[in-house]
Amino acid sequence: MAEPCPGLALRFQRRFLAARPLRSLPWPELEQSLRTAPDSALLLADILHKTILHPLCVKYPPSAKYRRCFLTELIKKLESTAAEPLDEFYEALADVLKEEEESTHCYKNYLLPSGDCVSLCESTALISGGTTGLLTWEAALHLAQWALQNPGLFRGRTVLELGSGIGFTGIAICKSCQPRTFIFSDCHPRVLQQLGENLQLNGLTPQPDMTWSTQTESQGQEGEGQNCQNPKVIVAELDWSSVTEKQLLVLRADIVIAADVVYDPEIILALIGMLQKLSTSRTDRKAPEVFIASTIRNPDTYQLFQAELDKAGIRWQVIPAHSSCNFLYDVQPDVTILQLFI
Repeated sequence: MAEPCPGLALRFQRRFLAARPLRSLPWPELEQSLRTAPDSALLLADILHKTILHPLCVKYPPSAKYRRCFLTELIKKLESTAAEPLDEFYEALADVLKEEEESTHCYKNYLLPSGDCVSLCESTALISGGTTGLLTWEAALHLAQWALQNPGLFRGRTVLELGSGIGFTGIAICKSCQPRTFIFSDCHPRVLQQLGENLQLNGLTPQPDMTWSTQTESQGQEGEGQNCQNPKVIVAELDWSSVTEKQLLVLRADIVIAADVVYDPEIILALIGMLQKLSTSRTDRKAPEVFIASTIRNPDTYQLFQAELDKAGIRWQVIPAHSSCNFLYDVQPDVTILQLFI
């Protein structure tokens, strides 16, 4: 028998595995399909197997609360039909209800257009350990999607990511865009620890820890002929306010990216100071290309960022939004990518 509504089931799968907000799942389309499907129970069972019973969910599950709410809604849809109740739905819900009290961490699995996947361990709280860096923010998803639509920009090049957080954007680029070297960076110890764990989770092994003082310029030349299918991965503890031009010179970045780093006036000034150091951190005097994605939560703060860029003599332009979506389904209209010319 042909698979029922395969497109709909896959849309549920992608959003569910990434633990996107439940309201963003295609419930209205499901209700419509259930009214017209010759076998509504088969359609719902297909969705169950592509979500709750999917191997990725079994191995790296979203939070118990998320799975419980999803199953409850799915069972409501089942019970609204004339179909016979299916035991596996209630058994799956019972298994979730038997789990111990809610953990402070959960998993999210992002299916990439290539068929690969980025699995991340994230905090279930917006603020954890004194930082907001332990979960993936919208601008990181937006930036990754843009990068995957422009792989040639990254292929065979050295990429420095500022404020990498727990690693989604960089891991997606490493898996899909074939950079020669990818340098993840952040300044919060707990974030760096979780970032390292997520890299290992996705089969990426960072170079052994090296302090700035032990790095040499030759490091930037390593891997010139390296197979870009397996990029060299570095994790750097990077404080924008104290890093020096000499230290940045070691990294030899061709491209600099960042997501959701423009949210506080003090951070903005440190970021711009960092960009000014980067502008002179190449021995060939060719400044790296810079792309910054931002969710505009406070227009005044974002306008301040643009004003400070102008004051520092850093030109910028808005990168047009791409119309197609691959793994980011509820794109926020207030996410913008700027290209900076430092």
